[in-house]
Amino acid sequence: MKQKNLKRDGEGRWWIDFRCKGRRIRKLIGPSKREAEERVTKIKADILRDPYGYGQKRPEIYFEDHAKEFLELYSKQNKRSWARDETSLDHLKKFFKGKYLSEISAESIEKYKAKRKADQVLPARKKKKSKNEEPRLVSPSTINRELACLKTCLNQAVEWEKLDRNPAAKIKKFREPNAKERILTIGEMKRLLAEAGDELRSVLVIALNSGMRKNEILSLRWKDVDLIKGFIHIADSKSGRCRDIPMNGLTFETLHAMDRQREFVFESPKTRAPIPDVKGSFLRACRRAEIKGLRFHDLRHTAASRMVEAGIDLVTVSKILGHASIQMTMRYAHPTPENMRLAVQKLGEAFKESGQKADTVEVRLPAIPLKTFN
Repeated sequence: MKQKNLKRDGEGRWWIDFRCKGRRIRKLIGPSKREAEERVTKIKADILRDPYGYGQKRPEIYFEDHAKEFLELYSKQNKRSWARDETSLDHLKKFFKGKYLSEISAESIEKYKAKRKADQVLPARKKKKSKNEEPRLVSPSTINRELACLKTCLNQAVEWEKLDRNPAAKIKKFREPNAKERILTIGEMKRLLAEAGDELRSVLVIALNSGMRKNEILSLRWKDVDLIKGFIHIADSKSGRCRDIPMNGLTFETLHAMDRQREFVFESPKTRAPIPDVKGSFLRACRRAEIKGLRFHDLRHTAASRMVEAGIDLVTVSKILGHASIQMTMRYAHPTPENMRLAVQKLGEAFKESGQKADTVEVRLPAIPLKTFN
């Protein structure tokens, strides 16, 4: 044990402070330096006898090798969002490549956060930088997703006995700005549907009239559509719970008019697999309809808000959307200006029904002595 492993604090006490296989060992020894040196010798012998669990050396594993195993054995097997993990791990491997798992510390993770915060990227739709296109910084939400992936990845290293503890356990995430809420007006919905092609229009009608997620719609099979009872069965949702969604007239008419001689409702004629996405056609329809800043997920917000506006209780809306809690549903229930105006009008009507007009309410204040103003 070298002298640098001994430290003296402001009160004159001696400590040992060193790292062994990625784990910090810090212990108060006593007021005497000589006693501290003797205790250091004893602790060296104790370490050799393995009270700290280092007698049998664990094989060192590079981060990139563990990340590959994590993606294949854990993420792809247990998570629907494994593709997001794959993207996050690509960035993490660039920074931690060549490091053993035991060498990754909370300090090195903070350095990764600082590095990613300073990184610049071009918008996803731009393949290369143009003269008028300025790069932007990586968003806090993107970095937070990467930190969450790293934390889970290292948790699995602990579970698989590759690490003793997770150095990312107490790492704080960046504060994220509140997501912009976008609820379509009736006019916007009509314009969007008018500008959409046949297939996209069917997708939009189902989204706006059921609150289903995009992936739930695109992966929907005809065997899960019951046109007789008027229900859509969601067998594999994001929450992991199955649910049945009743169809209204528009959803029924849309599905009834489609070709049902195939496995998937929205199927690629070439691959016979579900169409992967409608992002391009959706953005073009929004552009033609002159609707800015709309995401496909906002259709789910719109459906939830319209149901709440119609007087549907939150428990029912929550079951239709497939949420695990009412709190989650409340994020989608946004009062519109029209609804807020109607609520205030209801207050006025309440005054009239009670026999007292709201604009002739007499308010009597107690007399104030003149000496108050002297």
